[in-house]
Formats: sequence, C-alpha cells, structure tokens
Amino acid sequence: MGTKRASRKSLRAGRPPTTKKTPAISRRATKAAINSHHQLEKKKTQAINRGDHIAAEALSREISALGGITKYQQASLQGQREDRGGDSSRVLMEWLKPVVSDLKSRPLRMLEVGALSTNNACSKSGCFEIERIDLNSQGEGILQQDFMERQQPKNEEGRFDIISLSLVLNYVPDYRQRGNMLLRTLDFLRLPTVSNPTLDSSFPCLFLVLPEPCISNSRYLDEKRLEDIMRSLGYEKAKSKATRRLVYYLWKRTRDMPAFIPDYLKKEIHRGSSKNNFSIVLQTL
Repeated sequence: MGTKRASRKSLRAGRPPTTKKTPAISRRATKAAINSHHQLEKKKTQAINRGDHIAAEALSREISALGGITKYQQASLQGQREDRGGDSSRVLMEWLKPVVSDLKSRPLRMLEVGALSTNNACSKSGCFEIERIDLNSQGEGILQQDFMERQQPKNEEGRFDIISLSLVLNYVPDYRQRGNMLLRTLDFLRLPTVSNPTLDSSFPCLFLVLPEPCISNSRYLDEKRLEDIMRSLGYEKAKSKATRRLVYYLWKRTRDMPAFIPDYLKKEIHRGSSKNNFSIVLQTL
C-alpha cells in the first residue's frame, strides 16, 4: 500500500552528480563551493515555483559562472576523503558490529540513495546486497534514478531492510519535498517482524546523515522536532551521533503504516539572526 502524500516533484534540481576523479581542493574552498551551489539551487527552485523564469535563468547563469555541477562534484567528493570526515557509512558499520556475524551469514537488502561510491564501508562489509541510486550517476554500479520517481515494490520481497539517506535530505531544495522523501521511505522499507530476534532488533531501519547545523542552528528544526516527525512516521531513534560537522541517526521502523500522520508545518521554534532556515515540512493531505 502506498503512502498518502502531497503531489511529488522530481528532485533533479537537488543532489548533483559525482565524477570519478577530483583534484585537491582546500577545506575552505570545498565548503564555499558546496554552500554557494546549494544556496543558488535553492533560490532557483524558489524562482521556478513562483513562476519567475527570468530569475531562474539568471540564477542558472550564475551557477554556471561559478563552475556549475563540475565544481560542485569536485567539492562533494573531497568531503569523502579521510581527512575531511570520510565515509559516513563507517559510523553505520560501527553501530551494527553486534549483528555483523549474523548479517554475513544472511546479507540483508540495502537501498543507498545518493550513492557516491561502490567502495564505502557498507559495500566492503559483506553484510548487504546493495542497490545504489543517484540522480545523475557517473559511476559503474550506481543506477541513475530519482528516488521520488522510483516504482514502488509490488510485494514485501521487493522492499529493503535498510535505506541510506546520507547527506541527501539537505540537498533537496524544497522543505516540503524533504518531508515527502521521509514519508516515501515507508514504501520501500519492509514491515517490522519478529522472525529473527537478533536482526529484527535493528532492522528495518533508516540511516540518516545531515550537516550538524541543520539540527543545532535552525530556526525551524531541532532534535525534538525531528524525533516528533520521525515518530509520527513509525520510526524510533535507535542510535545517534553528533560531530562538529555532521549528525548521524539510525531510525528503526517499529510499526506498519500509520493510520494517521499529523502535519508538521514550517514553524519558527528558535529565534536569532545567526540561525539558518533549514526545515522539514510533513503534510500528507
């Protein structure tokens, strides 16, 4: 059964593609490139939504002048280097250490959305049969596909035991689409069971990674509100970790499709001129 949701839009204006090789870029330049591209893409999406095509075209030219997708690709891959924080799935595998032996004897299905590489920690673990997708894949083993347009599985066998959204949600330029993306994960995760007490204590689950300021310095989102949103979808927080740059979560799906999902609209919960505007809106009708 599919989830109830507002009309979906393609996310092709969101997370850009990656390239196979990237020259070295300084940490400061990497951050500036990512932030600039993200802000310009957000403004472009806003212009398109309000029907201002002249502004949208002007922003497209500005993005191109700054190096466009190519520059952004280089910056994104620099963040995967060991000295820049490295592979986020290493945190996931650290959390799953107690069940690794069970997983290797019975690999579970993983859907990695916004996949950058086929050589990350979860890929090398031998614990998962992984399907990797990205909006504009340029890597072998990564299917070019928009998660929001992916066909829903016809039965439970087509669902996944774990979905990875690592630094994906923050690249979605529209706050309503972020809520829709979280809602849509329910269509692709298998339902909770008790067939294997060891594994089912951890799965099915959602691995979610966000930039730390999205939670700690937003006017519209904090830890409590994120927990409320996720709980309304039938998730419970199993693990979490915060660093200076990132926040990591493992959300365990604990129940079937909720009969009722309340709305979480854009509401200011923290004031301050230094706060950012990152938000997640969940509105199912």
